[in-house]
Amino acid sequence: MKAISNVASWVFLPLFMPIYALLVVFYVPSNQDYLFNEDCMYLMHDTNKLVVLFEYGLFGVVLPGLSILIMRFTGMITTVEMDARNERHLPMVVTAMYCGMLYSLLSLQFKEVPAPKYVIGLALSGICISIVYYTLNRWRKVSVHAGGAGIVFGFFVSYVIEHAEYQLWVLGAAILVSGFVMTARLYLKKHTMFEVVLGWFVGSVVTFMVNYLV
Repeated sequence: MKAISNVASWVFLPLFMPIYALLVVFYVPSNQDYLFNEDCMYLMHDTNKLVVLFEYGLFGVVLPGLSILIMRFTGMITTVEMDARNERHLPMVVTAMYCGMLYSLLSLQFKEVPAPKYVIGLALSGICISIVYYTLNRWRKVSVHAGGAGIVFGFFVSYVIEHAEYQLWVLGAAILVSGFVMTARLYLKKHTMFEVVLGWFVGSVVTFMVNYLV
């Protein structure tokens, strides 16, 4: 069980979760034959999908990941998992900074070209969540892994409710992944029940609100 929990922690690393969410909405059919939805991610041109995935991969995975590794090798943090609460402040600020760069880039890129609101909304929610987690972390360590799963769930809910038809197994899968990740973090004794629930709740609610209202 420990090995499975460790694998789950790496496969569902928080940095990866927005990529997983985008892959689902990009490639799981959600167009309606009788109703055009300008926010349908499935209808985006394949080239634009790849560009957006690349940009999210660069600013959401590669650059934050490299920054965390640099912090580790320079002694600013003791482990890449940042088990100590006080070591999480700087990585959260850096993550918010990269999300801000991504948001700015996407806003300029799609200023003249129409694009689904979720393309920019997901980046904006990353900024908001990083700020909320930074604030909460000064009081109590929050499970960022659970938060990553919550981001996916909140994103899917905001997306699904604005479509006349959608494959609801996506929401079921998001719930199962959330439970799997939260159980893994509890089994590894990385967090308490309160910390994983708080992380998931904040991630899902903030992501839903930002993407629904943007």
